[in-house]
Amino acid sequence: MATPEQSYFDPAVLARLSNLHLKARWVVEGVMAGLHRSRAKGFSVEFEQHREYAPGDEIRRIDWKALGKLDRYFIKEFEDESNLRTHLLLDVSGSMDYASGEVTKFEYGCILVASLAYLILRQQDAAGLTTFSDRIDSQLPPKATRGYMVELLQRLEAETTRGETNVGKILREVAGGIRRRGLVVLVSDLLDDAESVLEGLRMFRYKGNDVLVFHVMDETEMTLPFSGNTRFEDIEDPKLRVTADPKAIQAEYRRVVNDHIDTLRSGCHEYAIDYQLISTATPLDQALVSYLSWRK
Repeated sequence: MATPEQSYFDPAVLARLSNLHLKARWVVEGVMAGLHRSRAKGFSVEFEQHREYAPGDEIRRIDWKALGKLDRYFIKEFEDESNLRTHLLLDVSGSMDYASGEVTKFEYGCILVASLAYLILRQQDAAGLTTFSDRIDSQLPPKATRGYMVELLQRLEAETTRGETNVGKILREVAGGIRRRGLVVLVSDLLDDAESVLEGLRMFRYKGNDVLVFHVMDETEMTLPFSGNTRFEDIEDPKLRVTADPKAIQAEYRRVVNDHIDTLRSGCHEYAIDYQLISTATPLDQALVSYLSWRK
């Protein structure tokens, strides 16, 4: 039986909660305590301090009132509310609807993305959300404003799985639209051609972004633990189905899956992309550790 502390991170327990905001808050507050406020300087609504004007500073940041009083040029510095711009990319294709237990890959991905958004905005960084299948379904640009969490969660709660998978194409499309460097977090089962996925991820790196990949899979997808004649059906195209004895194909199936995972992992490593393979049975706090380790 899970302890109260463990239940905060148990995907099955979290999935039974109806409120996505509560799920995210449980995970983040269970992991983080007393997050310190960022003191980096930038452009924001909270005044930090003055400093003397230096060649190259933008004229629009000069404090003209201080000039009138002191006859010297000073620059206004503000507390940065958007040190880091994070683009959260969530796969909502039909294959994400699979579950061998209580939690689908889609449900796990939603909780993970919501938890990351909650944590990022709590750190006064900017978070944005893109959901996709074989096309971009919705996009919210990165913001660090108060109340933005509600908009992100409403968008997540309105999402349903649909469409086929085309991760590589979407990554290239999103990368082409990013103008400022930041962090890109991909949450997907990556059931697509590995080289196409890697090509898309490399585009983010070419443009100077940091990239984290959460490869979400169900345990049965990795091991094929079934026995007896079993009918397998493609979630994204129910017309594609086959009946087979899992024992007869298990070894070859595992080899193909492991080769796919190894290709993704090694390709990410080559381009300094943080790759994490995560089972839907993995406690959510372990998934957040990957982000927090990168943040440090």
